[in-house]
Amino acid sequence: MIKITILWISFSAPQGIFKPLYPCFSMEVVIVSHDTNSGSIINQNPAMKRFLNELEVKKSGIRMLLEEALEKSGGIMRLAPCWVPRSFLHPGGRLKLHPSDIYAYGLDRGGIDERWFASTTEAANEGREPDEGLSYVVLEDSRVTLKQAVEELGALMVGKEIWEKYSRWPVYSKFFDNMGPIPLHMHQSDQDAALVGQEGKPEAYYFPPQHNFVTNRFPYTFFGIDPGTTREDLIRCLERWNCGDNGILALSRAYRLEPGTGWQVGTGILHAPGSLCTYEPQWGSDVFGIYQSLVEGREVSWSLLVKDMPPERHRDLEFIAGQLDWESNADPFFKQHHFLKPVVDQENSGPGFTDRWVCYGSFTGWQPFTAKELTVEPGVRCVIRDRGAYGMITVQGEGTMNRLRISSPSLIRFGELTDDEIFCTARAAQEGVVFENGSGREPLVMLRYFGPEVNPQAPEISPSH
Repeated sequence: MIKITILWISFSAPQGIFKPLYPCFSMEVVIVSHDTNSGSIINQNPAMKRFLNELEVKKSGIRMLLEEALEKSGGIMRLAPCWVPRSFLHPGGRLKLHPSDIYAYGLDRGGIDERWFASTTEAANEGREPDEGLSYVVLEDSRVTLKQAVEELGALMVGKEIWEKYSRWPVYSKFFDNMGPIPLHMHQSDQDAALVGQEGKPEAYYFPPQHNFVTNRFPYTFFGIDPGTTREDLIRCLERWNCGDNGILALSRAYRLEPGTGWQVGTGILHAPGSLCTYEPQWGSDVFGIYQSLVEGREVSWSLLVKDMPPERHRDLEFIAGQLDWESNADPFFKQHHFLKPVVDQENSGPGFTDRWVCYGSFTGWQPFTAKELTVEPGVRCVIRDRGAYGMITVQGEGTMNRLRISSPSLIRFGELTDDEIFCTARAAQEGVVFENGSGREPLVMLRYFGPEVNPQAPEISPSH
């Protein structure tokens, strides 16, 4: 008896004037088998759910489900892809999201140009969905947000030190991927963000080669301002906001971006990220202020400059200019103090596997996060011990991580579940996680990021790196 399996996927566009949850995305999946002996069509229910919306949202009995899942997996949790749109940017097409799904939230919301990893931080987007920016833990037939999981299990998830100090997972990472540059902007310091009840947002960049097979339109990033630039120079640019291009890029400096390297960006530093797909560990906040009025011919609203400033200060140009860290912006040795080259962690590397620091260094004496890139060669099995919990994304190859399969997909439909993203609990990380590359030819490559003050042994930034 021969059976032929057919996968039929049909799509439908929104109808009428009503706006459903995801107005530009509707998918029906029908799996059937054809039995050549009887000529009949037999419906097949797949053993595993394929899409997030097929999983029940659990609101009770969560702790028991999570503990059972951790026992089965070896202390790790599978996460569903978390897609985030930005209305003022042009997606770059390297996130592996199906081209038909880039505007799955609707044209008015903008294209999806970000994927967030192990996030308990809500996206600060106008008109956002209730769970936008929040990662989901995938259980057998159900799901809970990672935020719920952390609240339920506390120190078991994130580690005693982080739980006692923050009572949450206070960091996240993302890919952002754009066709051109992002407008020149900064992220507020803790002091300035506190004025609107928020937290500051330091961040770092790494440009994974696997997601940068093309560099798109502008592989350069503007950082800081030229030494000698005055506050009055910047205020004059703000005064010209409605005159077209306010000319603020003329006060900054551009640097060519290199796949396989990165940058560290503190709060209050102006930056206009270029068009490489970027892995970006950061503090769990989404505050920003855009100081550029026009990018690639697209208008930037004044509201995006002042969205995280007190309302009474929205036209106070002195105050707006004062939110910048002028000393760091005008640093004549900016590249030497912020450029990141990968550094091999010799203690966590061995025959057939290499662990590299890709985001490291402190921010005025504080380490909010770190990130590493682990490469496991074909056929190699290794045990990696870390000091704390981490979020992990697989960017190349396939294999296993403890008792879960991991693989980097070629193409992802919006809402589809994948095997590429994992949250590793603090306990599992400290006991050691087994990675195995079952391929005979392709390396297994993963990026993972850690929480605050977890890796005091990480290198500091220096020109020698």
